[in-house]
Formats: sequence, structure tokens, C-alpha cells
Amino acid sequence: MTRYAYDSGAGTLVATWGTGRGDVAQTVAAVSGMARGVELAAALASLARCQWRTYTHPATAAGDPDVEDGEAWRRAQERGRFEKVEEALRAPNLPDEDGCMLVFYSPIEESAHHVGRVLHAIGDPDLVDRVVAEVRTEQAAITAAELGDLAGRARQAVELTRPEISPVQVHAADRLLRDNPLGTIDLFTELDPAAASVAAAHWLRAAAKVAGDVAGIDPVDVVAEADDIEALQVETPTVVLERLTAGETPTQVVIDLIADAIAVSEGKVRDLDGIIDAAQHLEESDDNDWTEGIRICRLDPTRPAIDLLEDLLGGIRGCWLVFSEQDRDAGFETAVRTEADAETYPLQ
Repeated sequence: MTRYAYDSGAGTLVATWGTGRGDVAQTVAAVSGMARGVELAAALASLARCQWRTYTHPATAAGDPDVEDGEAWRRAQERGRFEKVEEALRAPNLPDEDGCMLVFYSPIEESAHHVGRVLHAIGDPDLVDRVVAEVRTEQAAITAAELGDLAGRARQAVELTRPEISPVQVHAADRLLRDNPLGTIDLFTELDPAAASVAAAHWLRAAAKVAGDVAGIDPVDVVAEADDIEALQVETPTVVLERLTAGETPTQVVIDLIADAIAVSEGKVRDLDGIIDAAQHLEESDDNDWTEGIRICRLDPTRPAIDLLEDLLGGIRGCWLVFSEQDRDAGFETAVRTEADAETYPLQ
């Protein structure tokens, strides 16, 4: 999400956001005084973090938003607080003569009032207008990202994980992989990584089938075979191949793996029974250091969708390595395209 900083040399508030390849910056407004500038930057960063959480934690990923007091309902209510933000920025709750002040339970609404109180203390009407315009821009970026449009400031969504798949983004990723089945940097800089992972899982399955046929091995075992040629991340691509072979769709597999990692990032475990079974199996094995073999989740909880995309593209490269070892003639990409077209399950 957008971060804010105070440029003490220029005396300006600056907004910065990631693009998947580096950060860009934009001056928001002049702010007199470093202490006030830093305080305003921190308050705006907190508001941006709360607002972007509605993108990474959509209501539809938590159940039925119409069930009152449920998690999905609470998320939907929080997303609806966007319309309360401008009023809070312009007329924030302030302490009364007894030092008491109304505080909201909503993180978005309370963060907006905090920004408003900082602006009230600075006392610059022009600054208020500029900050309101800045927050509107940020909200528009979130809305665009929700719709699968990652142009402009919404590009920062490429660095976030959203456990909900945009069909628009999936098909855009599919087109990129059709042009280059081994993947390109654009998958990381132009697209939502979860959606790109759905397309990559589809192309990994096709690549594994092509390489497996040439090498005479089960497609599920291709990435492990490639690991003997070049060091690769084997476990995640292999699990994806196993689940696709068992009949799950790319979307089902990607959402489930990402949901596990998001839960762990929040200090939760979705599949406790599975972890207990794995621990018991390892404890009963001959491995003396069995605790080293337990994974709470398969992905990096701090960047699950990007981690998954990296692993899947690495798996496709592994398929190419196996193919190349067996058949020096060109034709891997053409064969993979043909196989991808023959797959019967939908991307969504």
C-alpha cells in the first residue's frame, strides 16, 4: 500500500508506492515543520494500510456478507467506511473540554479522524484540500484494483496478496504465458500475483505433461527430476501438480494455498489436523530431527501470492530442463501451447 514520508529538505509530504520493480514517488503537499510533516505522514500511512486491507481481505473471501455480525459482514461494513473518510478528514472528532473524545471501532474511520486531527492542529485549509484529494486518489486505486485494473497507482496491488481471483487478470496472465510459457517479468509487474498464479498453474500442468512424456516419467515427478539438473523449489509445484491431477482446478488450488499462508500470517492455522498428522508421521519415522520437516504452510506468509508465482514459474523452467535433457531439438514451447489448449478444466 502507499507509504508516506516527509522530505525535510524540500519541506514536502511525499507519497510512495511499489510497482513490482521499484517504488515511485509523488509530492502531495508542502508542510511547514518536520515534526508536523512526519506526524501527518505516519497518520496517512496508517489510513492507507487500513483501506488496502479491504482489498487483501475482501468480504467475499470470508463467507456470506449478508450474515450479520459474521466476519464477511464485518469486512463489508469496513469497506463501506470509505464514504465516511472525507468528512472525518475535514471535521474530525476532537477532545471536549473534559478531555473526552469519541473513538470509532472501525479502523478506517478512526484512522481518518486521526489524520483529520493532525490537519486540524496544523491549521492549513489548503493542506486539508490536498490531503483529501490524495486520499480520494488512493481510494480510487483500491477500487480499480478490485476490478482488475492495475493501471496507475493501482499498480501497487502487484505486491499484495488478494485471496479472490480476477478473471480479467487471469486471462491477461494466460496471454502472457501463451506468448512465453517460461514466463516474463510482466507477470510480476503488471498483474495481480494470485491471478497470475492461477494461469501459471495451468501452464505448469501442460509443461509437466510435455516433459513427462518425453522423459517417460509421471508428470507429477517432473519437477523433482529437474531438481537433479538444477536446484529448484520442488515441494510447492509438485503439490500443485498432484492436486490438479486429482481433479482440482487451478483456482481452487491457488486460493487454498494462499488462504493457508494468510491464516499463518495472522497467527492462525487452517489445517490443524493435517499438521498433527504430519508431526506424528515424522515422529514415527527414522528422522531424528523430525521437527525440521513440518511446514505450517507451503508459502511465505509475508508474500504468499508472489512466492507461489515464483515457485510455479520455477516449476515450468524445471519442465523445460527435463525436456531439454531428453530432446535437444527445439519445440518445448510449441508442445506446451498445444497441451495447454487440450486441458479440459477451466482456469476459473
